[in-house]
Amino acid sequence: MALAVQKFGGSSVADADRIRAVADRIARTRRAGDDVVVVVSAMGKTTDDLLRLADDVSSVQPGREIDMLLTSGERISMALVCMALADIGIDAASYTGSQAGIVTDTSHTNAKILEIRPGRLLSALAEGVVPVVAGFQGVSTDNDVTTLGRGGSDTTAVALAAALNADRCEIYTDVPGVFSSDPRVVPNARRLHSVSFEEMMEIAATGGKVLALRSVEFARNHHVPLYVCSSFTWEPGTWVIEEDPLMEQPIVSAVTCVVSEAKVTIIGVPDRPGVAASLFRTLADELVNVDMIVQNTSTEGITDISFTVPQNELAVSRAAAERLAPVIGATSVLVDENIAEVSIIGAGMKTHPGVTAQMFEALYGANINIEMISTSPIRVSCVVRQEQADEAVRVLHAAFELDRA
Repeated sequence: MALAVQKFGGSSVADADRIRAVADRIARTRRAGDDVVVVVSAMGKTTDDLLRLADDVSSVQPGREIDMLLTSGERISMALVCMALADIGIDAASYTGSQAGIVTDTSHTNAKILEIRPGRLLSALAEGVVPVVAGFQGVSTDNDVTTLGRGGSDTTAVALAAALNADRCEIYTDVPGVFSSDPRVVPNARRLHSVSFEEMMEIAATGGKVLALRSVEFARNHHVPLYVCSSFTWEPGTWVIEEDPLMEQPIVSAVTCVVSEAKVTIIGVPDRPGVAASLFRTLADELVNVDMIVQNTSTEGITDISFTVPQNELAVSRAAAERLAPVIGATSVLVDENIAEVSIIGAGMKTHPGVTAQMFEALYGANINIEMISTSPIRVSCVVRQEQADEAVRVLHAAFELDRA
């Protein structure tokens, strides 16, 4: 008998019909002989609705109270799923994050999991009961309710799978797996049979919306096989697993794009030791996630430094840069919100030369200018104009023939 953790996202439990369909899927797994632990997100757009309600009520929103508010959405889902299971003869019991033993740090709205104490879940499984756990939440070491940030239900599922030593973690969503690119941009994008943890981390970090980055990191660190598939159909999904060193890896597996970034450029920076350290220490202290960094060649002891940040962190980044500029002797700060980051990702890039050149040639052939470049062993990313982002994705998908199996 195997143990599976099954996570169902908001669209999968959006209404009564969807909840009954989820219960049927859980029941089929259970009746096939496998034990199941279920993790659910809030129904549909419940979390967004609760945040809008908070905005309507007050401009002062303490993190503790936001967490208490938002966690109600998952509690509704878990109770309704248990009722739907009971209706078809499956014993189930619902558990909040704290009841499931998910212990976090004290950071409200973006807590990190410190420990899983799965005793109650193991007892339920031993009694033949299906535990249904509220995703996205836990309890802090100060005994306060906490939430795990964006994609927190994915993280909950993977963390529980690791703690329970589950055989697999199934992530059910509204798309049938991981694709070679966004099918809305590239109609002939292909569903991938499998990707490595490292590839999936790069896909998640560069615009792929199927899995949250933290959940993939957790799965890699704890060797939890992931299976991503649709809760709306029964078609095959995508495995996210350890890279097989004996298998030849695809040179490029996917093309991704992020349009929610901005570029900040500090003009006239004195080219001396310690200046860059001061700048990026200031940004780090403001908890800004800096992505790409480019420093121009120094001319007469003066240079420019450009870096990209998420647009939702632009205001903080700009304020920090403008505050620091006169201190370090820089002349001005420029902001450009009309950018996009396009990336190619593939484990085979580590052993195949010429991939970067092919990428640049393809973009040049489409008259798409490259403004910044960033690389890792299995990824190459370029900043382009935002209005050319979709074209860049299609050009690269065709250049590397990703529509072919």
